[in-house]
Amino acid sequence: MKSKTKLNAPPNFKKIGLLAIFMFSCLAMSFAQTVTGTVTADGQPLPGATVVVKGTTTGTSTDFDGNYTINASAANTLIFSYVGYSSKEVVVGTQSSINVNLEQDNALDEVVVIGYGTQRKSDLTGSVSSVSSEDITALPVARVDQALQGRASGVQVTQTSGAPGAGTVIRVRGGNSITGSNEPLWVIDGIVVGTNFNLNNINSNDIKSIEILKDASSIAIYGSRGANGVVLVTTKNGSGAGAGKPQISVNLYTSSQMLPELPDRLSQTEQIAFTNESAEFRNVAIPFPDDPSTYPDNDWVDLVLGTAPIYNADISVSGASDNVNYYTSLNYFNQEGIVKSSGIEKYIFRTNLDLKLSDKVKTGFRLNYSRLEQDNALASFSQAAFGILRTQPILNDDGSFNGFNDVVGSPFSNPLANRELNTNETFTNNLLATVYIEYSPAPKWIIRSTFSPEFNNIKQNRFSSSQLPGLLAVGDTGQGSASVRTVNSNGWNNENTIQYQSDFGEDHSITALAGASFQKVSTEIAQAEAFGITSDATGFNNLGNSDPTRSVVSSDFTGFQIASFFGRLNYSYKDKYLLTLVGRTDGSSRFAEGNKYAFFPSVAGAWKISEEDFMQDQDIFQDLKLRASWGKSGNQAIEPYRTFGLLTAANTTLNGVEVPGLTLGRPSNPNLKWETTSSFDIALEASLFGGRIFTEFNYYYKETEDLLLDVTIPRQTGFNSQLQNIGSLKNQGWELLVNSTNVSTSNFNWNSTVTLSANRNEILDLGGVDFIDIVVDPILGSGNTRLIVGETVPAFTGVRYLGTWKSQEEIDASGRTDPQVVGGSHFEDLNGDGIASIEDAVVLGSPFPDLIFGIENNFSYKNWDFSLYFQGTQGNEVYNLNIRNNYFNRGETVKFGDLRNRWTVDNPTSDIPRAGADSVTNTLPNSEYVEDGSHIRLKTLRLAYNFDVDKMGIDGIKNASVYFSGTNLWLSSKTRLIDPEASAFGRSNIAQGYISAQYPNPRVITLGLNVTF
Repeated sequence: MKSKTKLNAPPNFKKIGLLAIFMFSCLAMSFAQTVTGTVTADGQPLPGATVVVKGTTTGTSTDFDGNYTINASAANTLIFSYVGYSSKEVVVGTQSSINVNLEQDNALDEVVVIGYGTQRKSDLTGSVSSVSSEDITALPVARVDQALQGRASGVQVTQTSGAPGAGTVIRVRGGNSITGSNEPLWVIDGIVVGTNFNLNNINSNDIKSIEILKDASSIAIYGSRGANGVVLVTTKNGSGAGAGKPQISVNLYTSSQMLPELPDRLSQTEQIAFTNESAEFRNVAIPFPDDPSTYPDNDWVDLVLGTAPIYNADISVSGASDNVNYYTSLNYFNQEGIVKSSGIEKYIFRTNLDLKLSDKVKTGFRLNYSRLEQDNALASFSQAAFGILRTQPILNDDGSFNGFNDVVGSPFSNPLANRELNTNETFTNNLLATVYIEYSPAPKWIIRSTFSPEFNNIKQNRFSSSQLPGLLAVGDTGQGSASVRTVNSNGWNNENTIQYQSDFGEDHSITALAGASFQKVSTEIAQAEAFGITSDATGFNNLGNSDPTRSVVSSDFTGFQIASFFGRLNYSYKDKYLLTLVGRTDGSSRFAEGNKYAFFPSVAGAWKISEEDFMQDQDIFQDLKLRASWGKSGNQAIEPYRTFGLLTAANTTLNGVEVPGLTLGRPSNPNLKWETTSSFDIALEASLFGGRIFTEFNYYYKETEDLLLDVTIPRQTGFNSQLQNIGSLKNQGWELLVNSTNVSTSNFNWNSTVTLSANRNEILDLGGVDFIDIVVDPILGSGNTRLIVGETVPAFTGVRYLGTWKSQEEIDASGRTDPQVVGGSHFEDLNGDGIASIEDAVVLGSPFPDLIFGIENNFSYKNWDFSLYFQGTQGNEVYNLNIRNNYFNRGETVKFGDLRNRWTVDNPTSDIPRAGADSVTNTLPNSEYVEDGSHIRLKTLRLAYNFDVDKMGIDGIKNASVYFSGTNLWLSSKTRLIDPEASAFGRSNIAQGYISAQYPNPRVITLGLNVTF
C-alpha cells in the first residue's frame, strides 16, 4: 500500500462559524453615555473635524468653535480626524469630556524601521520604501513576498508560478550580478535569514510592517549582505492592544481558485487536419484517416486542472502593560492547487515577548515555528495544454490507463495515471528564533545583544510506480523507482550593538551606532535512490526492495561563516541639515586568504528645504526635502568552496576490474574576490497642500565591477573554463511615489497611491570580448541568449523570422543553399553566406520593462470599504519556449490557434509556416519566439463591511468586519500564453523572462471574517 500524506482535508469551518456566532450572542449589551469636548489644532478650534465611534456609523462633526457632542459607551473608542492632520483614537472609559489637539499629518513624520533601529522618515538620508500591515492583509496571500508586487517603487516582483507555495523573483533597482544571486537580503525581526529563506514559514497576518532599503546609504549597514537591497520584516507585538485584558483577533477566510483564461489552441478537428497535413507533406502514413468524429476528443486541461479551495484560520492574542508586551498567534493554511495532486498545508506558531526588567534592562524573544506539508504536482499544465493531443485515449478497452501514443509510436506519460500511482511530497520543519537583552547604563546609551538560531529540516519522498501504463505498454514492469532526500540546515546569528544619542545645544544632534555581527550556517544533504522496484506495496518506505546493483547513494555538506564590524553616525544641524556616515567591514569564508575581508563605506546628506525661512510664507509645501547618497556594497556572489578545485567521481580499471576513483572536476582560483557595486542616489520628497499629497522622486546610478564569470581558458590546462573576476555592468533608473487624499468627509473618503519606476540594465565590459553565448535550454541550444556589451542581462537573440517562402522562384532568387520549401519558414540570412544560422542572430528584446507601475484607489463610505489595485509592466519582452513545439514543429503536439491561418495551397499568402515544413527547414531561435510582455492586471478588488458593533448592542467586541476580495480577476496581455508573468528557470539571472506554460496563476475569490475582542 502506498504511503501518502493527506494534505487537503479542509478544516471544519461550519463549527468555526457556529463558534463565532455563539461568541457574538453571549456578549452582554453595553450602555451609551454622552461625551462632549473640543477639537483643536495649534491651539485654535478646529471646525468641521470628524468624531466617529470606531467600528460604527455613529459620528458627528465639530461646530465653528470646535465643539462636539456624541453618544458612546465606556468600551467605545472615539476617532478624531481632519484632512491634513493625524487622526487620534481615545478610549471613552469613564470620561464624559474629552478634549483633543490634532497635529498636522505628515508622511515624513512616519517612523520607519532601518537597519539596527528606527527613524522618522523626515530624518532619513537614504531611500526606504514602506509597506504597511493593512496593505499586506488586504490581499490574502500564501507568501508575504506576493503582497509586495507593485507596492514599492523601484522593486520588481515576478511570480514564478501559480503553484501552491511558489515564490517570486525580486529585483531591487535591477540586478547587480550576472552569475551570483540578485535576490534581496531578508531580515525578520532583526534576524538575517538570507536571500533564499522560505517565506512560506511566515504568517502574513503576523507582520506589522515591511521596509525595503534600496540605496547605498540605507543598505550599507548590512555591507555585502545587502548589495541587492534589504527587506526588513517587523512582526506584531502587543503595543497596539492597550492596557488591561488581552486582545484576541480572529481571521478566517476561504477562497475558490478558478482557472484563468487559457491560451488559444486548435480544436480536435483542426488538430487532426494539421497532423494529417504534416504527415502527408513528409510522405508518411496519415495518423487519422477516418472522420474526426470517430476519434476521442479529450480536453486534457479539464482532466488535469480544476477549481480548488483555500482555507485559512488564524487567531492571535496580544496585550501590554507597563512591563510586559506580548503577541502570540496560531495559523492554519490549506491550499489545494488548480493542478490536481498539488497543494500545500501549513501550521505556523509565533510568540513574541518583551519584558522590562528595570528602568535600565529590557529583554525578550521572538519565536516562529512552522510545519509545511506539500504535494508536488504529478502532472503539468504544459503537458495537458500542449503536450498531449485531444485524440489520445485516456483508458484502454479493458478500463486500464492508456500509455501508448499511436501517432508517435512510443509510450507516453499519462498524467491521470501519474496522479493515481506516483508520489512526490515534501515536508519542512523550520524554527526561527531570537533572544535579546538591552541595557541602558545611562539615558543616552543603549547596549543591545541578540542571539538568533535557525533550524531547518526538509524531507522529500518520491515514488514512480512500476505499473505506469507507459511501462506496461512496452512490457517493462521492472522500472519502478523511489528516492528519499533529506536536507538539514542549522545556523546562528549574533548581533551586538552600542548606540549613543545626544543633543548639543539647540542646533546639534548626533546618533552614533557601532556593532559586530557573526553568523555561521551549515547544511547537510543525504539522498538515496532505488531502481528496479517491482512492487508498489512499500513505495519509498523500503528502498531495499529494489535492484541493489542500480542503487545510488549520495551526500553533501556545505557551510559558511561571516564576521562583520560596522558603524553609523547620524548628525543633524538645526533639524534642517542631515548627514549620515556608514562603514562596514565584512569577512566571508567563501573567499581565500587575502580576499576574505572588504570594507564598504557610504555617505548621505539631506536638506529640509521647508524648514528654511524663505519657505515659511507659502501654502503649497508642508514639507520639502532633498537628499543624496553615495556608497559601495559588495556581493559574495559565489557558493561556498568555489575558490577550491572540485573533485568528481571518475572510475578507472585495475587488473580488469572497474574501481571507483576521483579526478579534479574544476580548477581552483584563490584570487576570487567580492563583486563591488558603487551607487549614487538623489531624491526629492514633498508633502503638499496641507498633507493631501505626498510624493517622492528618486534617480539612481549603480555600477558593479569585478563580476564573477566563467571565462574560457586554454584547453592545455585540462579545463574549458574558470571562474574569474572580470567585467562590469550598470543599472540606472528612476522611481516615483504619489500618495493622495482626494476626498475626505465624515462619511466618504477616497485615497490613491501610484508607484512608477524604470530601470535600465547594461553590460559595460565582459573581459575584452563582445559577447558570450549562454545556453539556457539544451533543446534550444545556443543562439537564443547572449551576454552582450551594451545590452541588458540577458538579451534575447536569434534570427529574424521573415514569414514564409511564397514561391520556388523566390527561394531560387534568394541564393540560399540551405534546404528551403515553399510555405516553409523564411529566416533572414543577415551575413549573406547563403545559410541562416546563429551567425545571423540579432538582439530581439529584453526582459526588463521600460516602466513598472502600481495604481491603487481606496474608497470608504460609512461602514463600507472598497479598493481597486492594478499593477503591470510596459516595454518588456518575454521568450516563449512553447513556440518551437507548438508553432513550428510537426503535428504530434497541440498547436497554437494561430496555425488555423497557416500556409496552404488555398492560403498561399500566409506568413505562418505550412504543416510539416520543419522537416525541411531547420528551425532556429528566432523573432517569433519573442513576444510583447507588457501587461496590466487587476491584482486585487476588495469590498469590506465593518459592523456597527455598538448599535448591535454587543459588548467586548472592538471591531468586526466581513470582506470579499478577488485576485487576478482581469489581465490584458499580448502573449500567446496569456500570462507573461512567469519564470521558466526560477531565479536564474541570465534566464529571466522565459515562459513555458508554467503552472498558471489562478483567479481567486475570497470571503473572509475579521473579529477583534
